[in-house]
Amino acid sequence: MPGNLLHVNATVLCPHGGQAAAQPAQTRALVDGQTVTTIADFYTVTGCPFTVANKPQPCVTVEWTRGSSRLRAGGTPVLLQDSTGVCYSADRVPQGAPMVTVVQQRGTGQ
Repeated sequence: MPGNLLHVNATVLCPHGGQAAAQPAQTRALVDGQTVTTIADFYTVTGCPFTVANKPQPCVTVEWTRGSSRLRAGGTPVLLQDSTGVCYSADRVPQGAPMVTVVQQRGTGQ
């Protein structure tokens, strides 16, 4: 799976425009001085305005389901711009796929 690397400061949004922020499980692998994110990282979403039948159902987390097939950090697949995931409400209702808009353009291996 080719693609640009995600790092902790990459811009990731829920389908409704809420901002997702990574809480990395590892901090040793860096790209351009920023921690590389992996499928093991916990992402929280803030600012999601999604409502169903006048009941707020905002996205609150992102769960990544597919990362890089070749690159790993601490033994865990890293996230790429085209990695797949699902945003969930607090009730664990799937809300759609996250959107990645800003990433690290290139990195080098060690």
